[in-house]
Amino acid sequence: MTYLGTLLGNLLIITVTTADQNLHTPMYFFLRNLSILDMCLISITVPNACVNSLTGNRAISVAGCATQIFLVIFCASVELLFLTIMAWDRYVAICQPLQYPLVMNPQFCVRMTLASLLSGLLYAGVHTGNTFRLSFCQSKVVHQFFCDVPSLLRLSCSDTTSNKVLILVSAVVICGGCFLFIVVSYFRIFSAVLKFPIRAPGKAFSTCTPHILVVSVFLSSITGVYLRSSATSDTLDDMLLSAFYTMVPPFLNPLLYSLRNKQCQLLVPPIGIISVAHPGQQLAS
Repeated sequence: MTYLGTLLGNLLIITVTTADQNLHTPMYFFLRNLSILDMCLISITVPNACVNSLTGNRAISVAGCATQIFLVIFCASVELLFLTIMAWDRYVAICQPLQYPLVMNPQFCVRMTLASLLSGLLYAGVHTGNTFRLSFCQSKVVHQFFCDVPSLLRLSCSDTTSNKVLILVSAVVICGGCFLFIVVSYFRIFSAVLKFPIRAPGKAFSTCTPHILVVSVFLSSITGVYLRSSATSDTLDDMLLSAFYTMVPPFLNPLLYSLRNKQCQLLVPPIGIISVAHPGQQLAS
C-alpha cells in the first residue's frame, strides 16, 4: 500500500508540474526531479521484497545484489543533493527575491541536476566496488529485505576497516556537509523572515517545514543504518531504519509538498513587494 501510494502521489506531482505552465519554476523543476527519484528509490527494493515474500523464493544473484546496492546508494545520494539544492532555492527565493531569476536560471538548474547525477554515479560506484572486492566466506543470508553495504560487511571474512573508514568519511563529508548547508540556509531564512510583516514568518515557516521534516527523517534513518556498530546492531532495528530511508521520504514527499503548494506560491510575491518598496532598490531593479 505504501508503494502504490508513493507511485500515485509522485506521478500526480510529475503530471501537474509538467502540464501547468505556471509551475515551470526552479522549485517545481527540482520537486519534479525529486518525485522521479523517489519512484526509482522505492521501486528498487519494495517490489522485489514483495515478490520474495509472496513466492517464498528469497535468493538473489551476486550481480543482482551489486546492482541493488549501486542503485540504492545512487538514488539516496542524489536525493540528498536535490534536497540540499531545494534548500538553496528557498533561501534565494525568500532572502534574495530580486536576484532569484538570475541565480536560479534554467541553465543553472540543469547543470546542478547533471552534477548531482554524476556525483551520485561516482559515489555509488566507489562504495559498490569497495564492497564487492571483499571475500564472503561466512553465511550467505543477508539479514535485510534488500542488499545493502552494512549487511554485507557483517558477512565478510576480509578486513573491512577500510570500508568502514570510507563510510564514516563519506558520511561526515557528504551527509554532514549537506546537512550543514541546509541548516545554514534555513537559519538565514528564519533570520530574514522575522523582519517581515507578521504574516510573512508564518508563511515561510509553513513552506520550509515539509523540507525540514523530510530531510530530518531521511538523514537520521540513513545515518543510523550506516554508522551503527555491527556488534550492537539489531536486525529488526536495521530493517526498520532501512525501511524509513527507502520508503518513508518517497511516500511523504508528495503529501507534504502538495499540501503546501498554495503557500509556496503565495510566499514570494509579498516578499518581493517588500524588497522593492525602498526607492534605491526599486531603481536598482
